[in-house]
Formats: sequence, structure tokens, C-alpha cells
Amino acid sequence: MHSTISRTLLAILGSLIAVAGLASPSHAVTKLTDAQAASQLSAVGISRVSSGGCTNRNVSTCTSYEQINQETVSGIKTFKSISGCAITITGGTETGHASGTYSHWNGYKVDVSPTSCVSSYITSHYSYSGTRSDGAALYTAPSGNVYARESNHWDITYYTCGC
Repeated sequence: MHSTISRTLLAILGSLIAVAGLASPSHAVTKLTDAQAASQLSAVGISRVSSGGCTNRNVSTCTSYEQINQETVSGIKTFKSISGCAITITGGTETGHASGTYSHWNGYKVDVSPTSCVSSYITSHYSYSGTRSDGAALYTAPSGNVYARESNHWDITYYTCGC
């Protein structure tokens, strides 16, 4: 009798937790400094290049990580790990990118060099999901993260830290 009641209560509790988890708002975003993000990324071999040779968030020719989301950093680290590709970030949170909620400025995006390894992995492992208004081909990972092939880089939006 007690074990039946216990199992029933556990099942109900599990259902409530699952429903509450799905219905609750997303958790707060953790923002990183440029140094914090650079340390995490370089530790796993992800490099950064900047046409201006700088990291100032307020200069469009720089490549900055200032105010990048932890999930974005975790996402590109996960992508490197599962793809086995060398990753070079060419765009971060600096000014000069398109605006919007899920923008570079707000810490959700990075641009990466379109090496044959990166491009091949994205196009063979993620679902083609159409064309963006600017003509960029879109590929969506099972996690919901979106990989957009722009003219000279991949523009990646990380909604979650999975790939």
C-alpha cells in the first residue's frame, strides 16, 4: 500500500516539476567580460581575429566578447568539440551588426570563419531551414540554434548552449 502511494506521489510530483519547468520563464542570462570569454575560448583552442586588430566593443572593426552570453561561449565550445573543426571567431558583440533581441550586441551571436570543415559539418548535420531575408542560407540544429551562411562567414545564433 505504501509503495503504491509513494510511486503515485512521485509520479505526480515528477509531472508537476516537468510542467512547471516547461511553463517557467527562461533563466537569467549570464554576461561575461571580454577577458572571461577569451580565457574560456582560448583554453579549448578557439581563436579570434579582428580586421582592426582590437577588442573594443564600441568599434565595428574590432572583435569583442564584452557582454557575450555564457551560453553563446558554451555553444561555440560545444560546436568545436562535436565537429572536430578548428574555430576562428571573426565577429562577437561589437557594434556594427544588425540589431534585435537575439543579436551580436546582446550576446547571442558569433561569426566564424567558413572553413571547409565548419561548412561541411553544419550542412551535413543540421537541417536546412530556408533563406533569411538577406539571402543567407539557414541551418537549424536540433537544439534550435541557427547557423546562417553569410557571404564570408557563418553567423551563429545560440539560444542554448547545445549545438
